[in-house]
Amino acid sequence: MSILVTGGAGFIGSHLIELLLKETDSPIVCLDSFNDYYDPALKRANVSGFENHPRVSVVEGDFCDFEATERLFAKHGFQYVLHLGAYAGVHYSVANPAVYQRTNVGGTLSLLEAARRHPVERFLMTSSSTVYGNGAAVPFAENAPLGVPASPYGATKRAAEVMTLTYHELHGLPVVCLRPFSVYGPRLRPDLAMTIFTRLIDNDQEITLYGDGSIRRDFTHISDICRGIVSAMTAKGVVGEEINLGHSEPIEMRTLIGLLEDALGKKAKINQQPQRPEDLPVTFADLSKAKRLLGYEVTVDIRDGIPEYVEWYKGITS
Repeated sequence: MSILVTGGAGFIGSHLIELLLKETDSPIVCLDSFNDYYDPALKRANVSGFENHPRVSVVEGDFCDFEATERLFAKHGFQYVLHLGAYAGVHYSVANPAVYQRTNVGGTLSLLEAARRHPVERFLMTSSSTVYGNGAAVPFAENAPLGVPASPYGATKRAAEVMTLTYHELHGLPVVCLRPFSVYGPRLRPDLAMTIFTRLIDNDQEITLYGDGSIRRDFTHISDICRGIVSAMTAKGVVGEEINLGHSEPIEMRTLIGLLEDALGKKAKINQQPQRPEDLPVTFADLSKAKRLLGYEVTVDIRDGIPEYVEWYKGITS
């Protein structure tokens, strides 16, 4: 029996595979389309540390392809499906919603159908904090009413959650929906604010800051997220649940900029622009459920995580 990690060449997926190699003895299939949303060479670099590992098979393919996904499940007999693959990016989704519908909803359906025909022990669907949307009470709790997603990305992630939970109700599929909050760390995607800010500050270039910097994000270190995912693979009493994975200490974007300035030893040049409607004013995880069901605990404070991230950044740019 083996583990399928979709989006395994991505930022979270590649870190997760590295942890799985330490925590399990199972064969692992890393499925990724290596699309060009950002430079595929970065994804190739992400898998370079394990692509030749005897327990890892790197498969280049599209899980939106129902027939190819069916063949993959039939071949490997997966015990666990860790579905991290998605079309990412809040802002890009506003202008390009169709690809998000195809990948995040249609692709999830393809995997659910394959898992229905080839039963698995656990199907983890990695969602997003963006499902809470505008109007959700803060901090975001899983059993509280959701607001309206502020972007097509958030809407498709919520739709994928609903589809996943429907397959649990309809077919008894043992699913769990996980909601990560603003994940950061080494190998962070190049399109995210932390990466962009770091590069621009380091190169003495101007940052475009949307709003007055008071937007707050619940930045969570990659290691904490991956440990939460691995815990959800085998935890009891979690099937059919939606669970936050966050830090529960949101910080303002201007505070983030200050931490980056300190770590880089340079001051930011800021071009302030109006806030964008797709940006939620705050993300803030209530972790009560994760602690109770997964034994989840935050281990990396952002004041330690940012210097680590900047050290990694300097290592790849020096």
